[in-house]
Amino acid sequence: MTPTPWIACAHPNPSARLRLFCVPYAGGGEVVFRTWWQALPADIEVCAVRLPGRDGRRSEPLISRLTPLVHALADGLGPQLAQPYALYGHSMGARVAYELAREQRRRGRPEPALLIVSGRRAPHLRDPDPMHQLATPQLIERMRRLGGTPEAVLREPELMELLLPVVRADLAVNEVESHRPEPPLACPIVAFGGAIDERCRPDELEPWRDHTRSAFTHQIFPGGHFFLNTASGELLAALSRALGNATGSGS
Repeated sequence: MTPTPWIACAHPNPSARLRLFCVPYAGGGEVVFRTWWQALPADIEVCAVRLPGRDGRRSEPLISRLTPLVHALADGLGPQLAQPYALYGHSMGARVAYELAREQRRRGRPEPALLIVSGRRAPHLRDPDPMHQLATPQLIERMRRLGGTPEAVLREPELMELLLPVVRADLAVNEVESHRPEPPLACPIVAFGGAIDERCRPDELEPWRDHTRSAFTHQIFPGGHFFLNTASGELLAALSRALGNATGSGS
């Protein structure tokens, strides 16, 4: 793999059949996916997408809009997407992964063999409760209710001073730009959701079907918005099955 600041692989696998590029949720980073390789098939290389403003790129400016982020990501990954690959994203990451697949098509490049979207309503559905402009106390309370941030972090002002700008930028990526209709993708889509996710109800996953002309499946897991943490074993087992069936390119 050509070195790039956009990717971190905890367990490089040069002989992998398929690379899985994982895009984090708002405020998340590469640590979310650091141990996934241990639970996924041995012929899958797990590559965490590293976004500006966090992890080893903390000195770089945050990107707070979807289109420039996707363009920069497509430029940065470049040749990494030449061999068979799949995309996974949770919440904000699902919107980014979906738009990256469409950007690949716009550039005449191969689509992913599989697009896995997690904890995110279908992109053409309106968000009834955007969060990126909430006042700080309300935003922190929403983060607490969603459950993805440890209470010890939420109660530490210095840590929140570092985290909140990242969260707001990512939420803006997810919420500000409206969906632009295009033909459905050629690649299959798998959608995962939480049974009691207030940010993405189970019935809001089904309309992802409209965004592929190939196979579509979806699965609901116990838990709320961060079921990828609370039901990680079940999620990774389902992801292993989906990746086991993924072959070649979606285009």
